[in-house]
Amino acid sequence: MSLTLRTISREQHLAYIQSLPAASHMQVPAWADVKSEWRSESLGWFDTTGQLVGAGLVLYRQLPKIKRYLAYLPEGPVINWYAPNLEDWLRPMLAHLKQQGAFSVKMGPPVIIRRWDANAIKSGIQSPDVKRLRDVEATFIEPRAFEVAERLRRMGWQQGEDGGAGFGDVQPRYVFQVPLENRSLEDVHKSFNQLWRRNIKKAEKAGVEVVQGGYEHLPEWQRLYEITAERDHFRPRPLSYFQRMWTALNTEDPNRMRLYFAMHENEAVAAATMLIVGGHVWYSYGASANHKREVRPSNAMQWRMLRDAYALGATVYDLRGISDSLDETDHLFGLIQFKVGTGGQAAEYLGEWDFPLNKLLHKALDIYMSRR
Repeated sequence: MSLTLRTISREQHLAYIQSLPAASHMQVPAWADVKSEWRSESLGWFDTTGQLVGAGLVLYRQLPKIKRYLAYLPEGPVINWYAPNLEDWLRPMLAHLKQQGAFSVKMGPPVIIRRWDANAIKSGIQSPDVKRLRDVEATFIEPRAFEVAERLRRMGWQQGEDGGAGFGDVQPRYVFQVPLENRSLEDVHKSFNQLWRRNIKKAEKAGVEVVQGGYEHLPEWQRLYEITAERDHFRPRPLSYFQRMWTALNTEDPNRMRLYFAMHENEAVAAATMLIVGGHVWYSYGASANHKREVRPSNAMQWRMLRDAYALGATVYDLRGISDSLDETDHLFGLIQFKVGTGGQAAEYLGEWDFPLNKLLHKALDIYMSRR
């Protein structure tokens, strides 16, 4: 199958994404408006009949002082990754990006290699010899993913650094997901561990109420988010980022982004943002106050968001990044512990891959990034 690649309109791009069961929220055209400091372009792959068969959102970041760019396709492109002729998909993309002035290309194939169910992770945590998720035997392995990695290496792509828990600009390699397809809500609830079920009940008894907010409630979200950032030692994004995100995503699709608050005695004590693309729903950012932790607002909020995702017909509820560390002394261990309680699965993606179009500039960027 011979393929041609060219720039497409946002309308064509969106229509293609909407024709699929799911795609990453970072591959919808509106994501370019969220990342307004990058230049953007929508790419389309066409087959011999002229049919659009793949799409990719490219973000271009200019190098200081020179007109050369890092081209980035976060969690994309949206193509047939298992195609035996993967080269025919990626070569025209590299040629096009080089023409656009890119010195290096970074992409994140949306390909899952392994999954671990909650029981496998729990036994890993209990074993004194196990320090990382990859030391635990996977519940499911996707053999085709290894073939994809092999093809990429043969083409000259280089595997990037691990994205850790997804708190930086690099996408997380390990995520935690609750599958919803062909399951009843009762079954989902039953899969929660005892602590989760007890905490959901505790929140209910204490009178915690979970409500949806709108654009005008983003300053209240920001207040809780900044409290969380200070407590967990990370640099928060500004309020303007979330306002831009809300406006851009919900202009494209009125149900693309939601905001939730857990209320107790008329006070917002926890909050979260949710993103929806087809059958894939993400819990994307979370925040909570330092007090009233004992009424378990976060558990109540997750349960409500899960139910809403289920009502939307979602096939997966994605709790986003986790670290692969199962060491209880690791500062990110609490994150995986909290998410494992949902009875879902940890999933490992292929990670991000780089293609240096100009080796010298690519190396210079590497050095610059490592010093940051």
